[in-house]
Amino acid sequence: MTSFTDLPATDATAPTEPAPPSQARNALVLGAFVAVGPLTIDMYLPALPTIVTELETTEAAVQLTLTGTLVGLALGQLVIGPLSDALGRRRPLIAGTALHVLASLLVVLAPNIAVLGVLRVLQGVGTAAGAVVALAIVRDLYEGRAAATMLSRLFLVMGAAPVLAPTLGGEVLRFTSWRGIFVVLAVYGVLLLLVGGRALRETLPPARRRPLRLRTSLETYRGLLRDRTYLGLVLVAGLTMAALFSYVAGASFVYQDQYGLDQQQFGLLFGAGAVWLITATQLNPLALRRFAPAQVLVAGTGVGLLAGLVLLVLATTGTGGLAGVVAPLWVTLFAAGLALPNAPALALSRHGETAGAAAALLGAVQFGVGAIVSPLVGLLGNDARALGVVILASLTLGAAVLVLVVRPWQLLGEDDAAVAAAR
Repeated sequence: MTSFTDLPATDATAPTEPAPPSQARNALVLGAFVAVGPLTIDMYLPALPTIVTELETTEAAVQLTLTGTLVGLALGQLVIGPLSDALGRRRPLIAGTALHVLASLLVVLAPNIAVLGVLRVLQGVGTAAGAVVALAIVRDLYEGRAAATMLSRLFLVMGAAPVLAPTLGGEVLRFTSWRGIFVVLAVYGVLLLLVGGRALRETLPPARRRPLRLRTSLETYRGLLRDRTYLGLVLVAGLTMAALFSYVAGASFVYQDQYGLDQQQFGLLFGAGAVWLITATQLNPLALRRFAPAQVLVAGTGVGLLAGLVLLVLATTGTGGLAGVVAPLWVTLFAAGLALPNAPALALSRHGETAGAAAALLGAVQFGVGAIVSPLVGLLGNDARALGVVILASLTLGAAVLVLVVRPWQLLGEDDAAVAAAR
């Protein structure tokens, strides 16, 4: 396969295997854009208790600003996906990143929790461009096992964001207020505009673009929703992300309020947990040499479900204290790192002709389900037990959808066909 930097603008033929340096650059540049989302979500987590005090509001209200970001990510992808199928990949990506920069600067001036919540929604819409367009570009250039491998590399690059974001946010809080975190996000967005504007090339030639009509977009989404296997894979990915976002929403209160960690300690422990997620995504290409993507997806979902059950039991009984919460959480993150690259790869491989819309619906469900589920941690008490309940419920539903709707044993033949096509 060729890289998108080498793909002729009018060539709609199947790409060939890229040179390793070019593929690595693809992963780095695309991962940098995808990382805007995790940075925007995670970087201000150490400041959540401080925002509660400064804006004279409640923990639940501050957690809703996280939900607002996820809602913006979900809705933004539904719009940006069809746009990228009609206009190409570059323009929506650049425009969305510019919106994120503007919203980040306005957050610095937010006078109250209501304005902060609205601006966080706009931030989410802006970050949606990186999330959906990067997946669409991967689908433009890779198929089957190759796509899952490339997604794993993207997860490595974007995985640095959740590892570093809370720690970076904690360090920024040493020198400024929580508003300074959003100045840093705006600067990062400007750098992306400068670098991405030069490094990215268009991967969707005009001959493969689809008309930008509301009716066409609705028909495309209707067709996607009628694909039972695609829809099931999207729901599995969404419920796995819901477990992760419940952890993101509740971790700062569990670690700081329940167990007494300070902002810097929280950032380090949160980052240490993300290492397990990254490790799993990088083991995924090795696993794909011996197993089909559907098999790795089943393994990741099953391990995550068992870890969620252990977490709930230990948190409810108080066994092991902080270690009794952290250990099963890390296993859950590791399992999610195995499941997340493969569910999207299998889903997108079914709809290459509408990659933008397929990636948009996938992302919208992932972040939409996360937006619905993550506030439940706060409503249930913002403690380790509440976190365990929401994580276990999310992964139980994901496992049920995998077995009853996706029926992964039926995908094995499709995996073989996709791998053969990729070769």
